[in-house]
Amino acid sequence: DNAPSHKDIMVREFLTKKRIIVIDHPPDLAPCDFWLFPKLKMAMKGNRFDTIPVIQKTSTAILKAIPADEYKKCFEKFVERFQRCIDSEGDYFE
Repeated sequence: DNAPSHKDIMVREFLTKKRIIVIDHPPDLAPCDFWLFPKLKMAMKGNRFDTIPVIQKTSTAILKAIPADEYKKCFEKFVERFQRCIDSEGDYFE
């Protein structure tokens, strides 16, 4: 099922016991959502793949072709977004 793990009763009990506050809609801060998946999608767009191994080989080649400094910049921006989330106390920000 697609239920988030923090909705499971055992997880909720653990979080309650540890006094961890869970917000209803956690912020969407993942670097993959902002940078990596769109980059991969654009590179693969318009292609048809016959087998899963071909998809794996193609996506691996695309990911390896991305310079290391681009990954570094991506995660630096992630840290900035994370800090903005902390500073806004979980409120919406752009």
